[in-house]
Amino acid sequence: MDFEQPLPREVKVIDSASLFRLEEQAVDLRLSQRLDPAWVRANAAPDGTHYLWPTLWHSLSHRPDVPRQVRCELLITLRAGDRVLSLLDVIPDDFTPLPRVTSREEGMQVRRLLDQAPSVREWLLREGEGPDRL
Repeated sequence: MDFEQPLPREVKVIDSASLFRLEEQAVDLRLSQRLDPAWVRANAAPDGTHYLWPTLWHSLSHRPDVPRQVRCELLITLRAGDRVLSLLDVIPDDFTPLPRVTSREEGMQVRRLLDQAPSVREWLLREGEGPDRL
């Protein structure tokens, strides 16, 4: 992707298999924003629907071999039905082909859910688990 290119303006909807793959890719590339894939596998609903909302371009200036990433707000549906907010850096080649939400209404609903969801850290504290579980 060209550095002049604007931030993608599409919300992506992903299944759990895609979420696991993207989290593992972020760990493999040592990207800045990601969760422990083991935590995601243990807590994300296996048949859940999750969303990526692009927020900014991010690059690792000290690692020019790593492509620029789309930093996304990530809405994760958990096994018990709760939703939590995290951040996830995704390289453009992985972001672009993901399916997007199909309507403006769905996108607006995702935005409301993102605005209301606790962060993963807040959820862990509420559940009585320490944030060191990440």
